[in-house]
Parts: sequence; structure tokens; C-alpha cells
Amino acid sequence: MDGPVSIYRGLTESLLLAVNPASLFVVAFIEAIFFPVPPDTILLPLVLFQPRLALFYAGLATSGSVLGAMIGYALGSFGGKSFLRRWVGEETYGRLQELFSRYQVWAVAIAGFTPIPYKVAAIGAGCFQLDFRLFVLVSIISRGARFALEAAFVALFGEPVLQFIQSYFELITVLVAAVFLVAYGLHRRWRKPW
Repeated sequence: MDGPVSIYRGLTESLLLAVNPASLFVVAFIEAIFFPVPPDTILLPLVLFQPRLALFYAGLATSGSVLGAMIGYALGSFGGKSFLRRWVGEETYGRLQELFSRYQVWAVAIAGFTPIPYKVAAIGAGCFQLDFRLFVLVSIISRGARFALEAAFVALFGEPVLQFIQSYFELITVLVAAVFLVAYGLHRRWRKPW
């Protein structure tokens, strides 16, 4: 008969099997292509278990996500517009086309940092033929910033900050992205040629 201690031990072992660096990399990789579960669900517990490895885990999530996004880019590039149209629908496709033609890599940066599905941005970047090297660079910066911020908060403040991140981090990332977009738009509008 299983007692509370053996049940707890079994749950802990199951959690450790699921929450490990390899699964973080794999989930980050496939989430950037099609998987609906964000890598944050593995990143944050890992950092909570080992805060001194926070930046390593953030880097692991970033590398998995960017490599997966490169596959997504290839799918969009070779699968073309008909693939994206079928996948997201005609109305969303039209909005994506407008976003990518208007903002180009900024669309990728915003999706990489905010709750906007990054996989759609990766496939859209390939579909609309954004410069691949620039796409990878912006992906590294935006995904790296997102995961590093989350990991740093958990490493510094521990478990109490998890509730805050779950409740408000997505909103904060959207607000930060909006501020950058407004600043960029104002800069372009009022920039004077020298």
C-alpha cells in the first residue's frame, strides 16, 4: 500500500522527468513550429529548482526556440502562402500579410517577446520572404530577452514572483512592445534628414 511519502516521491520523480534541460530545449524547439505549450512552463520551474543556472536555462530555451523558428521559416518559405492561408484562415492571413509588409522584422520581434504566437511569426517570416539572417538575429534578441527576463525574475525573487509572472508578465511584454513601437513610429515620423 502506498503511503503519502511514496506518493509524494513518485510525483516528485515524475515532475523531475518532465522538467529537465532536455525537455526545455525540445519544447522550445517544437513550440516555435506547431506545439501550443510554451517553454516557459518548463523554464520557470527549472530556474526555481536551480536559480544559479537561470541564464543557462534561458539560453537553452532561446536556442531551442530559434532553431525551431528556423524550421518554421523554412516551412513558410517552401510551403508558401497557400500553406499559411489554410493554417490560419483567410482573414488572419490578410492581417499577417499587412503586418509583415508594414513592420517586417519588427513583427517577428514583437511576436518573439510577447504572447503573440511565435510559430505564426516564424512561418509568416518565411512565407513573406523576410531576410533570413535578420530574422534569426531578431529572433535571438527577442526570445532571449523574454526568457532571460523571466529567468532573472524567478532567480532573484523565487517562488513569490511566479504568481506575478503568471498573472502579469504577458501584459508587461505587450506594454513594452507597444512603447517601443510608438517610439519607433515617432522617431520615423519626426526624423529630420541631416
